[in-house]
Amino acid sequence: MAQQHFPARYWHRLDDGRIQCDLCPRDCRLHEGQRGLCFVRKREGETLVLTTYGRSSGFCIDPIEKKPLNHFYPGSSVLSFGTAGCNLACKFCQNWDISKSRAFDRLCDEATPAGIARAAVEAGCGSVAFTYNDPVIFLEYAVDAAIACHEQHIRTVAVTAGYIHPEARGEFFSHMDAVNVDLKAFSGDFYHRLCAGHLQPVLDTLLYLKHETNVWFEITTLLIVGENDSDAELNSMCDWIVGQLGPDVPLHFTAFHPDWKMLDTPSTPPSTLYRARDIALRAGMHYVYTGNVHDSEGGTTYCPGCKRALIVRDWYEILDYQLLPDGRCPDCHAAVAGCFGVFHDGFGARRIPLSLHNGG
Repeated sequence: MAQQHFPARYWHRLDDGRIQCDLCPRDCRLHEGQRGLCFVRKREGETLVLTTYGRSSGFCIDPIEKKPLNHFYPGSSVLSFGTAGCNLACKFCQNWDISKSRAFDRLCDEATPAGIARAAVEAGCGSVAFTYNDPVIFLEYAVDAAIACHEQHIRTVAVTAGYIHPEARGEFFSHMDAVNVDLKAFSGDFYHRLCAGHLQPVLDTLLYLKHETNVWFEITTLLIVGENDSDAELNSMCDWIVGQLGPDVPLHFTAFHPDWKMLDTPSTPPSTLYRARDIALRAGMHYVYTGNVHDSEGGTTYCPGCKRALIVRDWYEILDYQLLPDGRCPDCHAAVAGCFGVFHDGFGARRIPLSLHNGG
């Protein structure tokens, strides 16, 4: 049986007797028995515990492109898993059944960190992804699992909103090889109204990843009609990315579909994604992708030098691969930013559920 209530890090006692969680900018202040907004970090006595250590909402083998990561060993497979809860409250959450879960019987799979690493090796996966819900809130479990994966030469991936305090941020990302950061909008008002959070901590995380780590990272923005898709906001966001992070950070624009508390909001039309991609390219970004639509042009990686199509994709399927193993264009030898190697037949668009029994 995996341990379920694990001592948590990043908290301190307040003068009034409460305990403050210092993991993320929510700064939840807890009396005995109370849980933070994420629901998985709880005060028990005079300490803070993580209630989901060793428990998962499920495991699945995915293509790495589904994270989405287009420049991190394209075509490889990744073992994906998550737990429950989240430290944001996005009204448009498309994994709300997991991230907003308050029923811990959903966490049916038990897995030790070593069991997760072993399962990845046995499944032939090159990476393990902490995803489905934000791994920031199960930092202790994710870090232990990442250490176990690295001992087995398995790479680690975090799919996160980047909503984390600086001290915890340093520990968390030091154990990750690649990250996809969900930049939900480029508006503080959007974060306040629709996520119950703030924009600046996310920007700080992106700046940290770029300037203080060697972690490969890509950015995803889910476009919602009338909320974060205006030309002005997209121009501001892309100008910030180019100016602060550089033109080589891949940016994914993905399509919203009605979900959770925004069922009356229309689905994002493909034309919105095409327009956003054009804005980003005009701003100087080298790698801009569209997601949740069939769009071969928006799924293709082009050489930043001669503009040759180097990796042609349709959704998660790689249709043609011309990039050299060292990540260079075979024509002009310009380097493509990312992490690459010898390409074999791509994993494809398959999604294979996996069950880990008794810790793997």
